[in-house]
This record gives sequence, C-alpha cells and structure tokens, in this order.
Amino acid sequence: MASRLTRVHPLLVGVSVTLLLLVGASRPNAAQLDLFPRGWAPAALVPVTLGPGAVTAVLWTAYLVGAAAVLAGLRTHAPALRTWAVPVLLGGLALVTAPFGSADHVNYLAYGRILVGGGDPWLEAPVEWAGGADPVTSRVEEPWTTEPSVYGPFGTLLHGLAAFAGGDSLRQGVWVWQLLVVLAWLVVRAALRRVLAADLHGRVDVLWTLNPLVLGVGVLGAHIDTVAAALVVLAVAAAALRPDAVGAALAGASTALAASTKLTYAVVGLAVVTGWWVVGHRSALLVRLVGSLLASFAVVAGALHVWAGPHVFDQLERSRRAVSLATPWRPVLEWGRDTVGDDTTRSGIVLAAAVVAVVLAACLLMVSRPALPAPTGPDPALTSGPAHLAAIALWVTACLALAYSLAAPYSLPWYDLLVWCALPAVLPGLVDLVALARLTASAIAYVPGRVLGMTPAVEELTLGVRRGVVPWVGLALWVVVIAAGVRTWSRRPRVPRRAGRTSPPTR
Repeated sequence: MASRLTRVHPLLVGVSVTLLLLVGASRPNAAQLDLFPRGWAPAALVPVTLGPGAVTAVLWTAYLVGAAAVLAGLRTHAPALRTWAVPVLLGGLALVTAPFGSADHVNYLAYGRILVGGGDPWLEAPVEWAGGADPVTSRVEEPWTTEPSVYGPFGTLLHGLAAFAGGDSLRQGVWVWQLLVVLAWLVVRAALRRVLAADLHGRVDVLWTLNPLVLGVGVLGAHIDTVAAALVVLAVAAAALRPDAVGAALAGASTALAASTKLTYAVVGLAVVTGWWVVGHRSALLVRLVGSLLASFAVVAGALHVWAGPHVFDQLERSRRAVSLATPWRPVLEWGRDTVGDDTTRSGIVLAAAVVAVVLAACLLMVSRPALPAPTGPDPALTSGPAHLAAIALWVTACLALAYSLAAPYSLPWYDLLVWCALPAVLPGLVDLVALARLTASAIAYVPGRVLGMTPAVEELTLGVRRGVVPWVGLALWVVVIAAGVRTWSRRPRVPRRAGRTSPPTR
C-alpha cells in the first residue's frame, strides 16, 4: 500500500498542476480576465476558451486532486526533490500563464500605477484616477473599482515597480508582478531548506513546492501573500542563522517589510521572540536580541509608513468589520441583521472572532509540536542551533496563522499561504489535516473567483457552495480543533500536591 501511494503522489501532483496550468494558459474565461493588449508579455498558449461551467469543474477537480496529492505525500513521507529542476520548471510554466482565481493582480497594478503617477493609492479609487481613462486603472473589476489600496507601503512599492516596468500595458505589468511572485515562491523553498533539518526537506516539497493548492492559489493566482510569506521565512532565517544582534536586526527589518506588505504577517516577530525564549536565551542576551529586533522594525516600518502618508491605514479601518461569504461568521451576520441590527452584529462578530482565534491558537499549540532536530549537546533544553530556533518560530507562526485563518470574519484562500510556508516545521499530525481541509474548502468556495463572466446557473451553484456549505466546514474545523485541545489538556499529567500545610503559615 505504501509503495503504491509513493507512486500515486507524483501522479496526482502532475494531474492537478496540469489542470491548473490549462486554466491559466487558455483564453480568458470566468476565472481569468482578459489582459489585452499583451505587448511583449506571453499570450494564451492553449487556443481554447473554457466556459463558466467547464472552468469551474476543472478548478474544482484540480483542487480536490491536489488535496489528495498532499495527503498521499504526507502519508508516504515523500522524499525531497533532488535538484531544483522541477521547481524552476514549474516557475517557468507559471510565467507563461495568465493569473486566475481572482482579479486582485489588476488591483495591484492599478495601485502601483497611481503611485507611479504621483497619486495616493490609499486615498484615490482606481475608477477615479485620470478621469477613468487610464489604460491600467480603468481595468479594475467590481467590486474593487471604488476601493483604495488596503496593502502596506512596501507591497505598494512592489506594485509600483511592476506598473513602472509594464508601462501602459496591463499585461506587461502583470507579468512583471508574476515574476516577483514566482521568485518569492522559490525563495521560500530555498530559505526553508537552509534553516530546517535535512529530514524535513521532504515536507517542504510536499507542503510547499509540489502542493497544487499553494501553486494554484498563490503562484498561479499571483497573490501578494506569496511575497509576504517569503519575507516571513527570511525573517526566521535571519534570526536562526545569525544568533546575535545583527541577525535580530535583519529579522526585524524583514518582519517590518512583511508587515508593511500585509499587516497580519507581523506575527512572525512574536514567533521569533518566542523561539529565542524557548531555546534558552534569557536576561541580558534576550533583552539585546529583542531590542535589536524592535529597533530595526521601528526604523524600517516607520520610514515606510511616514513615506506612505497618513491614509495608509484608512482602508484597513473600514474593512476590519467585513464578513466574507465562506466563513462561519456569515450565517451569524445574516441572522443578526434581522434581530439586533447590522452594526451591532458586526461589532459583536469582531469581538467574538478575537476570542475564537485565541482559543483556537491555544488548542493548536497544545496539540502540535515543532519538528526539532535531534539534540547534539549535553542539555537538550538549551539546544539553540539554527534548525532548532527556526522550527520553533515557524511552528508558532503556523499555529497562530491557522487560528487567524479559521477564526477571521473576512478570510480568503490566499490568506493561508502564511500557514503553509511555516507548516513544514511542524511535526505531522492534526494541524496538517486541519490546514489542508481549510485551504481545500476555501479554494473550492472561491471558484471561479471573479464576479463577472458567469452564467446564472454557475453563479447559483458556486454561491450555494460558498454560502451554504463551506461556512459549516469551517465551523466543523473549529469543533475538531477545540475538542482536540480539550482532550490534550485533560490528559496532561497532574502535579501531585506536596504533603503538609495547604494554607500559608501565620506570622
């Protein structure tokens, strides 16, 4: 059985990735918007136009087969790839496709275009830029035409770089952005292989490099979360490889860049500090490391946010009360609107989601462990090698990020990339399965991914899955995680009380 699964894993990966590439290499469809004119960038390689029903079926099949591939790889402990040939080939194939699954990449280019043109992307809506006649910003699709940027200043600088290189051609700018995403995806693999023990390199490839869900949602979808994930892993690598103030400063700078891309990715800073504490850094050394990280973070993030101006957080403040369709909070919102009102319900959801996230994070940390290397010193508790620190920091990152993805009122499939870039450092177990179920369900929920180009029948079907099925999958995952946490807590050995007085002595 194991040998059969070993052969099945690459087959399933190949089938899933081929289907995903077909969607990206075919002509524009309900999952992939038209980026004409193409300029010097690649055009459709497959002269086929997939209808809304066909592209939905292809993507659903690709993600389900991809989930089976990940399960097979985990079950058989698939070995690491021997060379970089396959990752480089996959990256090259991604660069001859058009992004699909959402229209976010057009938003990125629009914000970059506004920035390059001297505007404020955190204040000005794409539809209003240049009187609505700009060849890039005018191509933003609903529902984002009137929305200023929600991304941080470093991410927007990268958007500006892609927009500058692409000029007036939307397709050229998108291709430059795709190049940045592919490079970030490869950087994650390289950094993980550098800092994690060799026996975890197989998990790196199963969960990241050869994971069709990560490829489809993150790389072929050209989402900025892939770039932010690379910055998170680089922060951990800097702290692990340079266990001194310089390494801490580098980790702080990379954390600042990640947070200045998407704010939630700042969690890696907390994870690194936790790693220092667990490996045994105390007193003066810990103070120096934390001080160096915080100082570097403040300088880099502060400079970026001063440059960006006072409106950089405006959109975040407006969007924090949003509730997406595929989360367990959506039925609560629908019920609350008719009983206590929209504003009251949204405020209650924000508070309740924070509580649920804390509970889920505690449970995930209890039921999982970092994949630590074998101890080499006389005292395993004080082992502080690079692989040890990296495993702990990435384990904390994975658990906190997964808790956020599960509990957040507004959560989309690509938000899970932070989980998957850190998951190779976690020992196999429940966290793998919960993360896989969450990403598979979420990816399926947002197929085909655009609000345009669907027939009424396809729209009814996909919305039915998004609103009527996936929220309950998320709720079931809450129950699974909390039940596992409670069971683990109840099985903890109890420390016996010492014999003698049970009350403090009187003076």
